Amino acid sequence: MLRRNLIVLLSLSIMLIAAGAAQAAPSLSTSDRLKDRRYVTTGDRAYVVGAEDARFPATGWHIRGEMGGVWTPPLKLLDGIWFGVDGDWLGPATRFTSGSGWVAMDRPAARGLRAKQIEFVPDGRRAALFGLRLRSTRGARRVRVKVDAHSELMSAYPWGGTTPSQSAFNLADTAGVRGGRLVFRERGTPPVANASAHDWAAVVGASQRPVRTRTGDSRGPQDPPVVCPADGTPPPYCDESAFGKGAGGRLVYRVRVPAHGSTTLWLAVAGSDRGLGTALAEYAGVVRDPRAALRDKRSTRERIASRTRLDLPGDRLLEQGIEWSKQNLADSVQAPEDLHARFTNEGKEYPPPAGTIPRVRFIGAGFPDYPWLFATDGEYTAFASVAAGQFGPIADHLRALHDVSVLINGDSGKVVHEVVTDGSVYYGANSSAGNTVETAKFPSTLALVWRWTGDDRLRDQLYDFAVRNMHYVVEQLDADGDGWPEGLGNVERTGMGEEKLDNTVYTIRGLFDLADLARSKGDAATADWASAHANAMRAAFEPAWWMPAIPQYADSLDDPGNVQVQQRHWIGVTPMEVELLVDGEPTPGLAPPDHGSAALALRETPCFGDDFGLYHTGSAGCDGGPPGEGEKQTFSLNTAIMAVGEGNYGRPGPSQQRRFTTANRRLQLPEPDEQPGAMPEIAPSPAYGRSVDKQFVDRAMVLQAWGNYGTLWPVVHQQLGVRPDMGRGALEVTPQVPPDQPRVAGQNIRLGDGAVDVWAARRGSVYRTRVRIGVGLRRLVLGHTLPAGASVASVTLDGTAVAHRKRPTNRGLEVLVRAPRVGTHELTVRAAG
Repeated sequence: MLRRNLIVLLSLSIMLIAAGAAQAAPSLSTSDRLKDRRYVTTGDRAYVVGAEDARFPATGWHIRGEMGGVWTPPLKLLDGIWFGVDGDWLGPATRFTSGSGWVAMDRPAARGLRAKQIEFVPDGRRAALFGLRLRSTRGARRVRVKVDAHSELMSAYPWGGTTPSQSAFNLADTAGVRGGRLVFRERGTPPVANASAHDWAAVVGASQRPVRTRTGDSRGPQDPPVVCPADGTPPPYCDESAFGKGAGGRLVYRVRVPAHGSTTLWLAVAGSDRGLGTALAEYAGVVRDPRAALRDKRSTRERIASRTRLDLPGDRLLEQGIEWSKQNLADSVQAPEDLHARFTNEGKEYPPPAGTIPRVRFIGAGFPDYPWLFATDGEYTAFASVAAGQFGPIADHLRALHDVSVLINGDSGKVVHEVVTDGSVYYGANSSAGNTVETAKFPSTLALVWRWTGDDRLRDQLYDFAVRNMHYVVEQLDADGDGWPEGLGNVERTGMGEEKLDNTVYTIRGLFDLADLARSKGDAATADWASAHANAMRAAFEPAWWMPAIPQYADSLDDPGNVQVQQRHWIGVTPMEVELLVDGEPTPGLAPPDHGSAALALRETPCFGDDFGLYHTGSAGCDGGPPGEGEKQTFSLNTAIMAVGEGNYGRPGPSQQRRFTTANRRLQLPEPDEQPGAMPEIAPSPAYGRSVDKQFVDRAMVLQAWGNYGTLWPVVHQQLGVRPDMGRGALEVTPQVPPDQPRVAGQNIRLGDGAVDVWAARRGSVYRTRVRIGVGLRRLVLGHTLPAGASVASVTLDGTAVAHRKRPTNRGLEVLVRAPRVGTHELTVRAAG
């Protein structure tokens, strides 16, 4: 059985480092097919992508074969680094461990030595650290350790197939030795219009001086390299790409290993796109005390683990998967500087920059090919981020989208789609064809972050932009005046009508959220305008989009005549996935309960998915719709959308929401295809196959942030029912305990500048909600969700009968009670019968 050797080591292998830390960060190990698996280890200024056997195959497809190795965005530094002992290269790793902010590989060694390779990237540094720990099982030893490094100083843009291509843009590297360190340089001006002169540098070395150095082709056991062509069919395994113009070097160290003890040789790889001096400064900043840097890294990840600590006795694997989701989000944070923003028109142009943005921070979409700023990805990831208590990165993500969008698009209100770490905007300028969905979603994401953080400064910074967002969608993207916006959405497939379902759904939500933001600002005119448009669209939605014979919502409407088009794309779930805030009341789902439940039930059939999740496009055979084979490729985002939709309609059971939370969790553990713990972009599926079986230059992302929406949000927001409005100092907690679980609980769920603990249980007809308040509030409401149509026999708060309010929703009957704003309180609801 594939990956049967995976060993789950959650919370065992890392000891608590930070004083007072309440929970160890997780780790996972595997020994299966390491040569075929990728990994990524990251910091906010650099990252490393390689194979789990400790090799560095040619990886990725944006610049074919060059997306792996060591990067400090927007610059690649090295193709790889390799270790040898006493003249022999260390063999492929026999065991790989994925830690929280670090990775480790057990390496075979002979003659009484054991070897382990440890890699991590300190936050705030444009550098990575590689430690080779040698342990003697006999007497003291003196060994020679040789280290090969091969540079590839290369920018994140242009790509392989753009105009210009990276083949023209990339210049040859040079290699030298300076003070016992390898120094790689690329200096000059690419022979491309509007390219600027650059001085790029990478430095490789250790705190001790080497006994020997050399430059020349040095690629460890991958020398001579197998070269991947720029296009066409690649060989099964490549070491280098046709775009490569790097250089090599070797360092040899004498290392003493004590008897029955160990020593670690730490190698630092640092670089800069601002010349050798800054590269050397980055190097000096990490090489002096790697152990302290590793302690700091682990301490940071322990703090991340201490937030949103869940207790899911009925689903321990999901509980563990969410621990990894929290770490995945932290792994995805990037903070490049000096972005020279230019619109490349889908790679067809390379104009002068429109301007420079000094620094941004954001949640990168995916590694190794999408580690940059996206609007759509970040807007889905925002739900997971706030549920995990990781407020800062997602707030900065919104600021980054604003800054780049205003520089590229002026005051139009349109949000850019895709921004590479050098500042190149691939798609999303005013002249681009679409991007309706992400412009419509920006106000909702801003409102979401504001409600969880209470950050009025963020709201005030971005409010005017959010107003322009919705005016742009409503006034510029509805050419026929029928109320439905035109343009591209999440699905870019042939045969779709001009008006897309997801654009419509997210526009309705965006208008309601803008109205809420406007009310908080005292902007009555905007609140009235947005509410009027939202209510009009909501009232007209069902007649225009619902297809009762199938039963599903149309994927798009074709003009003229708003002809319904049904292609079974995953966006058909969005009317159930969204939650609206209507007149201050949370309203899960846009679809009415009968339509929403019927549409979700159909999506649970084999025509639309399997145990790994929801297909991109369903096939004929389970509905009355048109013929079609579908597109049976399962993105972790599709499955996340389905999990959230099920929760909005009170369907948390094993064959409903739990099926889809399980589908995304199983991509992380216990038997993932690639990196243990990492949520990938695409699941094993009929149209895609499995990443572990594909060539490294033809794979989807090994780590993709958006899928974590489908594990964190269903538990924290839906099952635990945490509904903050911290901008107004208000909190509602209205859980819905899955029918197959005795209870659900969460500790240290971050809200504003504090946190809450939530415990919820159901036994027979008795429903209980307990909350411990650790944040300042002006209003607290406790509730519990009963089945639709239930009757309430009694309601008590802290043992005393209290008045209550009943709110029918798509989830069921929500029973609500005002509670004191401090302390610990328990609500008990008894259903009649």
